[in-house]
Amino acid sequence: MLPTISPLLHRRVLLALIVTLGIAAPATADDRYAVYESDSSFEDVIDGLKLAIQERGMYINNVMHMDEMLERTGKDLGMEETIYTHAQSIEFCSAVLSRRMTAEDPTRIVNCPFIIAVYTLPDEPGTTYVVHRRIPAAETEASEVMRDVSQMLQDVADGAVSW
Repeated sequence: MLPTISPLLHRRVLLALIVTLGIAAPATADDRYAVYESDSSFEDVIDGLKLAIQERGMYINNVMHMDEMLERTGKDLGMEETIYTHAQSIEFCSAVLSRRMTAEDPTRIVNCPFIIAVYTLPDEPGTTYVVHRRIPAAETEASEVMRDVSQMLQDVADGAVSW
C-alpha cells in the first residue's frame, strides 16, 4: 500500500518539481490572481523580476515598498501584527501593449501600469511569492492584445521565480 500524503504537501512537491524543471506555474487556481512560488531568496526573486521586465524592453516606473508602508500604517492604527517579512510591488509599462490594449478598449487604461508583487511571509521563511492580477478569461478569449498582455505577465513572473 502506498503512503498517503496531504494535498498541500502533494501540491508543494509538484510545484517544486515544476520550478526545478524551469516550467514555473501558478500556485493557485484562483481566477483573480496568479500566484507563483520560489524557494529563492526575496532579494534574488525581486532582482529576477526587475531583470525580466527590463530584458523585455519595458520600463520600471516605481518600486513600492509595501512591507514598510503596511508596517508603518499598522502601528499608527494599533495593528501591530506583521503581515509580510518582505513585500514590494513593481509598476512597469510596455508602451506597445498599453497602446494596443487601450486603442482596442479605452477602459483598459485601468490596467496601466502593470503591477507584479513579490513577498515573503513570516511563517514561511523559505518561500518567496510572486503575484499579479489575471486578465479575465472573457477578455483573453475575445482579444489578441489581452492574450499578449496575459502572456507577458506570466512570462515576467516565470522569469522572476526562475532565479
